[in-house]
Amino acid sequence: MTGERIAIVGVGQTVHKSKRTDVNTAEMCAEAVEAALADAQLTIKDIDCVILGSFEPADGYSGPDKFIVPEIGCVGKAGFEMQNVGTTGGVVCATGFNMAAAGLFENVLCVAWQKMDEAAGAFGRGGGGANEYWTGQFPMSPITNFARRTYAYMTRSGCTEEHLAMVRVKQDQCAQKNKYAQLKLGLTVEKVMNDHLLAWPIRRLHMCPTTAGSAAIIVCPEKRAKQVTKKPVWVEDWFTCHQGGALTMAEDPTASTLAYACQKIYKRCGITNPKKQIQAWEVYEPASTAELRWMEEVGICEDYTAWKLFEQGKVGTEKEIPFNPSGGVTATNPIGCTPVVRVVEAALQVRGDAEEHQIPGTINRALATAYGGQGENVVFLLKKSL
Repeated sequence: MTGERIAIVGVGQTVHKSKRTDVNTAEMCAEAVEAALADAQLTIKDIDCVILGSFEPADGYSGPDKFIVPEIGCVGKAGFEMQNVGTTGGVVCATGFNMAAAGLFENVLCVAWQKMDEAAGAFGRGGGGANEYWTGQFPMSPITNFARRTYAYMTRSGCTEEHLAMVRVKQDQCAQKNKYAQLKLGLTVEKVMNDHLLAWPIRRLHMCPTTAGSAAIIVCPEKRAKQVTKKPVWVEDWFTCHQGGALTMAEDPTASTLAYACQKIYKRCGITNPKKQIQAWEVYEPASTAELRWMEEVGICEDYTAWKLFEQGKVGTEKEIPFNPSGGVTATNPIGCTPVVRVVEAALQVRGDAEEHQIPGTINRALATAYGGQGENVVFLLKKSL
């Protein structure tokens, strides 16, 4: 038995900020849900399944679904709460896609959030600056993790600190065009290279911020999707990889499971030239330096050569390689929600609705990813038409 073909029919997200003192978590989620419903021209009564989740330790409390479900009007509906650290939003979307593809539900709502300004732990305290950057208080914190990865990448590739700064400047230029992005800093290469050093070669500006934000999508099987919207975004494939045959950091400190996951999807979908067959990329990189290796892992260029593309000025929303046109995770990172933001942004690109940060031309395919821990990935392939 084959599954139903499915499509995203509605998307919504909040404006992302370091603090949202004007709302509680449930009210913030309701903003994203209401935006997705309005986008799909549906009401909450139409929803028959809800999948939701956040990375609970980053919010400082457990079981938030108990007070969020009533606020968004989903009491009594079928569904799950998912949690898987950084890939939480990825498994939220994957579960929602599975529910719609199973043919059991007509309108599946997927919603994720993170409200880190309320957290009591180190995840929420940040670095004490205006944008609350990570502090690196753990033996294997995000900072030390990516410092190790980046040092290994530089050693193998010939990439310099200046190239790392070029990546961060490109991300900031994209974020400045995105009305939902949190950090819009007007960066230059010099400003990045002179910023506070956290763990060489990682500087404060290379790391993602702590964020309060929420995002939601609505997914339907094919027949229902065509009834709901004239601009469905078809979910061509998705794949979850938590090791399972891929290189681990112990084997290759520059590696994650991203290349393995992409290879699986590309083979199933007949993609032999990702750079040409995929026109938009929204890839989860908690540190700006990871963008180099992960451009290579998704198949844009050969291993250890991505830094040359930045040196040549080929990466940007209106350039040859439109990678992370939203500004990416170094601009906005509501951890557990971040993968849903990636899917929302990829869907907007396919529809041509990304406004100022829309990639020029027709976007036939977009790839979005979720990342977590020491290298886990969830990969989604979205398509304009069947």
